[in-house]
Formats: sequence, C-alpha cells, structure tokens
Amino acid sequence: MRFLKDLLGLFYPNLCLNCENTLFFNEKILCSNCKNDLPIVDGNQFLNKKMFINSDIRDIASFLYYDKNNCTQKLIHELKYNDREDIGVFLGEWFSYSIKKRNLFSDIDYVVPVPLHKKKLKDRGYNQVTSFASSIAKTLNAAYSDTHLIRISNNSSQTKKSRFDRYDKNSSKFTLNDISCYENKHILLVDDVITTGATLASCVNALLKTKNIKISIATMAYTLKV
Repeated sequence: MRFLKDLLGLFYPNLCLNCENTLFFNEKILCSNCKNDLPIVDGNQFLNKKMFINSDIRDIASFLYYDKNNCTQKLIHELKYNDREDIGVFLGEWFSYSIKKRNLFSDIDYVVPVPLHKKKLKDRGYNQVTSFASSIAKTLNAAYSDTHLIRISNNSSQTKKSRFDRYDKNSSKFTLNDISCYENKHILLVDDVITTGATLASCVNALLKTKNIKISIATMAYTLKV
C-alpha cells in the first residue's frame, strides 16, 4: 500500500497549499515550515465582546489571524470555494487541541455552525463551517447541531460592503425553528472569519430567544481590517 502511494505521488504530488512544495508523507495540507508560520492567535485577548449587540457571551476565541493574501486567507478560500472540506477538519482538530490545552469551552452542550441560506447551500453543496465545527464537537464530546438555527435571508457577499453596511443587523436574519431546543444549554456558535461581528450578533439575537441559554463563540480566524 505504501508503495502504491509513493508511486502515485510521483505523478500526482501532494503539494503544500501555501508554498506549493511537495509534502512529505507525514504532512497534510501545509508543509511543516508553512504550518509553523501560521499566524495563530495567542489567547483571545484580541476578541472584544463589546463588538456584539448583546453582551451575554461567555467566551470568544479564534484560531488564526486573517489578512489579505496571508496563509489563513488561502486556507479559508480553498475550504469555502474549492470543496476542500478536509481543511476544515485539519483546522478543527488543531484548534481543538488548543482549546483543550487552554481549558476553554469545557461545559459545551451543543456546537452550532452559522448556517448558510438554503439557496446558497444548494449552490455550494456544503457549509464551509461544518467540518471545522464537527471536529470541535467531537473533541469536546458535545452534540453537533445544525438543524435548529436557520438563516432566513440570502444576503449578497459581504466583501465589498462598508463596515456600517455589514453591521446592519437586518442584512442577515436568523431564526430558531424551536425556541426550546437549547433551553438550559451552553451553545458554542462557530463561524469561519469574524470581522465586525454582525453575522454572529444576529445569530446570538436569535439564540437568546431560548430560556436560560449560555452562548460562547469560536471562529477559524479573525481580522481587524474590514
């Protein structure tokens, strides 16, 4: 089996997503050099709960810093647009190790990904947050839940909107199909990149219709530039 893999590697080499050097057999997604150079967030000191409309957030943590043309952007772009859900697993398992080490999110009941609108989900074929969020749920021994929080508006791409427009709470609307489903539970809401916090704030507002709910937030990355 190893021989066949090596033979296939001669004709179809497995390349680092960032630098495009050939990966060794024990490397995946990124070579060791690029992996070591990833801008990992040290703690959650950069993430401010005040960016949210409601302050009832227990903990917030992001894994990587996102900037234009850095390795984080390449990873998330491939995950989001090129059907590379394996990147979500790769980041989710790595981030989960950091979560355990820092003793974060130790009492989570449900891990909930920020949902796509059903039309966008149909067009793309998958939610880019799913593999990342489900990897975290597995590590935390929490239930993965993606059927109760629903996006009810199909807003256009956020990349060319101003900060004010993106923070308009009416630009993305969410609802719960059962307001009792997370009652008395601690929810970890998961997204890809946090910028203004507008989308996450809209999700939080929908979740807070549930009695005695606790909410924490985790994202693949964050950026200060919007």
